[in-house]
Amino acid sequence: MRRIALVLLALTAGCPGSDPPACITVDTACQPLYVPTFDNVYNNTLKQSCGSERVSCHSREGQKGGMSFEDPQHAYDALLAGRVEPGNPGCSDLIVRTGSPGTDYQMPKGPTSAALSTAAQCALIQWVQNGAPGPVAP
Repeated sequence: MRRIALVLLALTAGCPGSDPPACITVDTACQPLYVPTFDNVYNNTLKQSCGSERVSCHSREGQKGGMSFEDPQHAYDALLAGRVEPGNPGCSDLIVRTGSPGTDYQMPKGPTSAALSTAAQCALIQWVQNGAPGPVAP
């Protein structure tokens, strides 16, 4: 039995996971964790959950998916380069991936417990729904 399990594991190792769907259903009337501006999205969710040295998936230029969240402008540019569809959160890759805990394309990566809270996810949804406006100049 152990040998069969090892053979199955070897056969499936390296197989690509499922691709995320193009669109999901989202609740735009949800209750956000904070006011859904890009600056709040960046400081309260993206930087902390996706781009900090602690998490490091998108902390520096050239990181996963070619996305860097090292500063607000890099993060915004990366998101608007095909990962966010302003005004359409359900069909934005950012929302699909962050709203799919337990899948192999879940963002942030890790166990389901690493998924964003419902309120943080809501802030992302509402930011995109509101047209995904950019960072406010300092």
